[in-house]
Amino acid sequence: MDFSLTDEQQQLRKTVREFAEAEIAPHVREWDETSHFPSEAVGKLAEMGLLGVIFPEKYGGAGLGYMEYAIALEELARVDGSVALTVAAHTSLCSNHIYKFGSEAQREKYLPRLASGEWLGCWSLTEPEAGSDAGGTRTTAESADDGWVLNGSKTFTTNGHYAHVCVAMAVTDRGAGHRGISAFLIEKGTPGFRPGKKEDKLGLRASDTSEIVFTSCRVPAENLIGKPGDGFINSLSVLDGGRVSIAAFALGMAQGAYETAARYAKQRRQFGKAIAEFQAIQFKLADMATEIAAARLLTYRAAWLADRSRAEGDRPQQYTSESAMAKLFAGETAVRVANEAVQVLGGYGFIKDYPAEKYYRDVKLATIGEGTSEIQRLVIARHLLGRG
Repeated sequence: MDFSLTDEQQQLRKTVREFAEAEIAPHVREWDETSHFPSEAVGKLAEMGLLGVIFPEKYGGAGLGYMEYAIALEELARVDGSVALTVAAHTSLCSNHIYKFGSEAQREKYLPRLASGEWLGCWSLTEPEAGSDAGGTRTTAESADDGWVLNGSKTFTTNGHYAHVCVAMAVTDRGAGHRGISAFLIEKGTPGFRPGKKEDKLGLRASDTSEIVFTSCRVPAENLIGKPGDGFINSLSVLDGGRVSIAAFALGMAQGAYETAARYAKQRRQFGKAIAEFQAIQFKLADMATEIAAARLLTYRAAWLADRSRAEGDRPQQYTSESAMAKLFAGETAVRVANEAVQVLGGYGFIKDYPAEKYYRDVKLATIGEGTSEIQRLVIARHLLGRG
C-alpha cells in the first residue's frame, strides 16, 4: 500500500499552486466583490492543459487521470473556490458527459475545443421543481422533422452565461419516468437557447451561476447524446466523477482556511504570547488538520477508483459509494474547518480584510452542489443495503 504521489503528480501540485498564488490570489477579493467572472485565469489554465486533464490526447486532453485532476482542483480551491468550480463544471460534468456517452463524431467535434479551452462548457440538470429529485424534470424535447424542439428552463447552471456548449437533460417520454429523460448538446447562438437570470450568491461569487432557458429551441438529431431515455441514468454516472471533483474542491478550501488560521495564530499575540501557544487554539488546529487529512484520503481513494474504473471500461457502479463518501465527508469537513478558522481569527475572521470570511461563505456549496449531504447519505445507504 503506497500513499505517496508520483514525481509527476508532485510537480503538477507545485505548478498549479504557484500559478494560483501568482495569478489568482492577488485578484480574489476584487473578483468576489464585483462578481467578476475570471476569464483571464481560465484562459491561462487552458494554456496549461488543465481544462482537459482527464481526457485522452487524441481528443486534445492531457491524457492524465482523476488523481491529477483532483490535485489540480485542490490547489485552485485552496486559493479561490470560484475558479476551481468553473473548471470542475466544465470538465467533469459537461466535457465528461460527452466523453463517456457521446458518439465518436460528438467527441471529435466538441472535446478538442473544450479540452483546449477554446470553448467553455456547462451542464444543466437541475430545475426549479427538480433539485434533489432530478427525475422530476419538466423541460421537454419533442421530436420534430430531423431533430428535436426543446422547451423549458434550468437553474443553478455553472458557467451558464459564458459557456459555448451546454449539455442539458429534457423529457422525451413523460410516461417512462427516469427512463424518459434524454441528454442533448446545445451550442451557444442556437435560436431559442439563452442564459437567464444570473444568481446573486452568498459565496463563490466569481463563479457564474445562472438559469438556462429553452423556447422552441430546435437542435439537430445528431445532438442527442446516447440513446433516447438514457440521459438521466447516464447523468448519475457523470455525477460520480462530479462528486470526486467537489470533494477535491472542498478539500482545497478546507486546506486554505486551515492555513489562514494557523498563520494568524502564530502572529496574533494576546496576554504576552502568540495565541498558537494556548491549548484551546492548538486543539482547534489539531482537529482541523486531522479532519483534512481524513478527507484527503477519502478523496484520493475515490479519484484512484475513478481512474481504475475508466481503465476497466467505465463500469457504472465501480465507485458510486466511494465518491459519495468523499464528497459528503470533505464537504462537511470544509464547513467545520472554515467555521473554526473564523473563530481562531475572532473579530478579524468577520471582516473582508482577511480571507477567513470568504472561505466561510464559499464552502457551504460543497454540502449542496452535486447532490446535498442528505442525498449522499441516501446513495451510501443504498449501496450498504444492496439497493444501489
